Amino acid sequence: MIPPRVLTIGGSDSGGSAGIQADLKTYTAHHVFGLSVLTIVTAQNTVGVQAAHLLPLDFITAQWNAVWGDMGADVIKTGLLGRREVVEFVAAQVQANPVPLVVDPVLVNGQGQLIVAPDVIEAYRTLLFPLAHIVTPNLDEVTHLTGLVVTNVTEACHAATRLVEMGARAALVKGGHLSGPTKIDVLCDGQQMVELTAPTLPIENPHGVGCTFASAIAAQLALGLSLVEAVQAAHAYLQGALRGAQAWRLGRGRQPVRHWLP
Repeated sequence: MIPPRVLTIGGSDSGGSAGIQADLKTYTAHHVFGLSVLTIVTAQNTVGVQAAHLLPLDFITAQWNAVWGDMGADVIKTGLLGRREVVEFVAAQVQANPVPLVVDPVLVNGQGQLIVAPDVIEAYRTLLFPLAHIVTPNLDEVTHLTGLVVTNVTEACHAATRLVEMGARAALVKGGHLSGPTKIDVLCDGQQMVELTAPTLPIENPHGVGCTFASAIAAQLALGLSLVEAVQAAHAYLQGALRGAQAWRLGRGRQPVRHWLP
């Protein structure tokens, strides 16, 4: 029996809240086997990133060849790619090995500040989006990708449609930064618009939410769910992880979500 496998390509968070670490915890919670290719290693905690080391492309390639050549994967999920050459590499590998691709376009930090060059954003638009099963930007990333400023659900729907027009099979615009008693994410697959709602929880700017949501979608796809079903199941899992985070206090900064559920 070959277990469902998800290969995640992204950065390492030494604090364990986000990045590759959050992805692997999420895969384990879903009983999916997680594989990884690191693009960047960070010295990071709940307060912030103190240092970062970009891994050279030849080492990224070696990781890919080692993992894919031996174990393969049912789904690929991307996190922080950071450089155009890495986006180009991932696009080439997905073209050569077509499996569902979940693209979490990590373009900003936790404060909403851009952390990549303009050519990286363009590479996402032109190279990765046309290969993506789904893209999952937050509101700040939506603005950099589409030029649209999203302040409400109607604008989120317009933005999701724009992302699909760029070539993605589906787009999930995450509304976690919208104010109000309810958080609303919007999913567009080119045929329908699906709203996912949840009450606003008393956790200010939790850490690892985007990584966890995207990797949960990837896990559910690997388990055989349809795209809409995968997003809905991942959304439910994320809400449980956020509720669980209210029961603890870890670090002095942004609160990590709890990836294992009762």
